[in-house]
Amino acid sequence: MAPAKLWSFLFLLSLACTVSAGRANPDHSAGALPQGQAERMIKALNLIPGTSSSSSSDGSGDDLLDGPRLQERAIKLDVVGDAGISTEELGQYAGYFKLARTHAAKMFYFFFESRGNKTDDPVVLWMTGGPGCASELALFYENGPFKITDNQTLVWNDYGWDKVSNIIFVDQPVGTGFSYSTDIRDIRHNEEGVGEDMYDFFQAFFEAHPEYAKNKFFVTGESYAGHYVPAVAARLHKALKKEEGVPVNLKGFAIGNGLTQPDIQYGAYADYALDMNLITTTDHANVMKFYPACEAAIKLCGPKGTIGCIAALVVCQSIFSAILIITGNINYYDVRKECQGALCYDFSNLDTFMNNETTREALGVGNRKFVACSPLVHEAMIVDWMKNLEKGIPELLEDGIELLVYAGEFDLICNWLGNSRWVSAMEWSGQMGYARAVWEEFQVDGKEAGLTKGYGSLQFLKVHDAGHMVPMDQPKNSLEMLYRWTRGKSLSEKPSAATLIKEIRSKEDSYSKSA
Repeated sequence: MAPAKLWSFLFLLSLACTVSAGRANPDHSAGALPQGQAERMIKALNLIPGTSSSSSSDGSGDDLLDGPRLQERAIKLDVVGDAGISTEELGQYAGYFKLARTHAAKMFYFFFESRGNKTDDPVVLWMTGGPGCASELALFYENGPFKITDNQTLVWNDYGWDKVSNIIFVDQPVGTGFSYSTDIRDIRHNEEGVGEDMYDFFQAFFEAHPEYAKNKFFVTGESYAGHYVPAVAARLHKALKKEEGVPVNLKGFAIGNGLTQPDIQYGAYADYALDMNLITTTDHANVMKFYPACEAAIKLCGPKGTIGCIAALVVCQSIFSAILIITGNINYYDVRKECQGALCYDFSNLDTFMNNETTREALGVGNRKFVACSPLVHEAMIVDWMKNLEKGIPELLEDGIELLVYAGEFDLICNWLGNSRWVSAMEWSGQMGYARAVWEEFQVDGKEAGLTKGYGSLQFLKVHDAGHMVPMDQPKNSLEMLYRWTRGKSLSEKPSAATLIKEIRSKEDSYSKSA
């Protein structure tokens, strides 16, 4: 298979981003990149010391090396509409964190205090997938406090997840968004590096914000974050068990339309496509002929594999590619739609807004260029793609850490069927209990918004009328989902007459008293 074709497939499992596809070279390992690739990575990520984007003195440049590990500023963006609360009392921050186990890496993040009750509401981490896509994609198009309009103004998101949580959006791995390094050795290649970086970040974050350390903490993410989320949750839980560092009150983790266990999820592609009438039974039989080789290749990948994992990706690519050849110009993130543009969605407003001089000044990033999705960070993680991240989840469940797996029903690329299958196949003490659980309605405002089942600390939700990006397609229902789950409620619980939004508004008066 030609490298260009492999690269086009690599981006299919990404969250759609406004980056032109590059070329993947299957000759590099997890530990090093060929010289040519390293040079391109340096240029793409502004990794050359002394460039204008790394020379500012406002907390975004190399002076961060000599300052405190976490440098944060309050931000005041011009937002149109009603926030539902006095913005004078609303803490919103952006900053850089100097990663402890790196040579010169700085990780950029946003932190938004809850518009509900910041004192008691949980702290939620959101990570966007890719790998290599910035979390601002979710912040401004899915579940953040604001959304970007076509005329480059911000409007309040009535269903932002900050309505019920103190939420943090992080640009990771290094090289995405506004995160950067001046040393090529800081680029991550696996989930161990991702987990360590996020652990170090939250050590510094809760040292700087000790008032939130007692709050319940949840790790969430989407798409390739089906790898990130379990890795980060496992690292934080490990620290808790070993009484290592500042304790993080980890209570749960959620994966939305994620890639977590490739051997099972690739096997579900043809079945999902057939169920959705995207292919015929004859097509299904032909596509499934590729699966035995894919399954065998993934087994050869293993937890420590390198070249074998790249080979597995190449082999398994044939399954998805075959379906796309049959379906034509379909939006693989939402099969109800046609693909518009190179990657089926247009997020160009984000690039324009984030690279605006006024925005950069407000965020304190100097002249650094915003990288919505980095093809080179994406490429650096290529060995990680076919790894199974389900393997660390049972221990978390056994220790009472809550897991929510949710998926929009019209997403092909990380479809609900494949996610449901790996959840069902997972071996833990509650496996049989989960298997016996029945599907129940997830209701919002008296209407069926999805189907859910669960047992013990595990819940699964198939979200109606949504594709890959559930909070974008179903903002109100996804907010209700988050609210119930983070409050320890069953998603099948029938809500009372007082809706979530009414309950949030009832807290507005008490917010200022507890602030």
